[in-house]
Amino acid sequence: MSDLKAYLREQQRMIDAALQRFLPRSSVRPSTIHRAMRHPVFAGGKRLRPILCLTAAEACGGDSEHALAPACAVELIHTYSLVHDDLPCMDDDDLRRGKPTTHVLFGENVAVLAGDALLTEAFAIIAQTPERKRYRTRDYVTELASTSGSRRLIGGQIMDLEGEGKALTRAQLVRIHEAKTAALLTSSLRLGGMSANASASRLQALTDFGKSLGLAFQVVDDILDGTQSTAKLGKTAGKDAAAEKGTYPAILGLEKSRQEAQRLTRKALTALRPLGRRAARLHQIAHYLLDRDH
Repeated sequence: MSDLKAYLREQQRMIDAALQRFLPRSSVRPSTIHRAMRHPVFAGGKRLRPILCLTAAEACGGDSEHALAPACAVELIHTYSLVHDDLPCMDDDDLRRGKPTTHVLFGENVAVLAGDALLTEAFAIIAQTPERKRYRTRDYVTELASTSGSRRLIGGQIMDLEGEGKALTRAQLVRIHEAKTAALLTSSLRLGGMSANASASRLQALTDFGKSLGLAFQVVDDILDGTQSTAKLGKTAGKDAAAEKGTYPAILGLEKSRQEAQRLTRKALTALRPLGRRAARLHQIAHYLLDRDH
């Protein structure tokens, strides 16, 4: 585990340095929007999605340096979605990653624009991904756009909002989280593989791994929301129950939710078999995410 932690720290360092290069500095005019953009990006966080992007590239025999642009792009998509998710008209949260949310510091109007700007910047960055024999710039852009749009990420948020206060079925909950959580996590892996010129079979293995891992991640997230403190999570605990959102513990109960997270993780790991030993880091990350406490 110490070896994995050292690996994650190094990947985070690479990603943070790349984000510093890609994003406009706070002093660039108009400075208000650039300060508001940089605040949520550098407020902390696991950098899970960009790390998966880099690790997927390595698992497909590629150079993680070539995956830095898509890694940073998916992190900006994720961050913009959090900025908008925290708005008073959405989840109305004033704490994210242990720090005040963007709208608390800069106002709701600036937070909306900061999220919009991060979304736009993500596409400028992913267009800088080196082309490979199998994949061109349009392939990277299409992958990110389809994941971020109305059928996946935004669609998942809509379904989540519409499900508040309703007794959701397990199938409905899975559909929400396939779109809202698993889709971007899966694209992170796919983009890493694409940057390494992955074959169709390897790309499919990463896709299947991502879908199951993304759902397992959400199950654990739901468990932690109801069992950990705000200080531990770095965001307001118990928000899902307060908003009467559908969660895995609410539908399955706590113990069966833990079993479901374990089942999905096993399914994810099975999907990696075509990648062989090169997928060892992805195996470690999957176990780490299952056992995490925040």
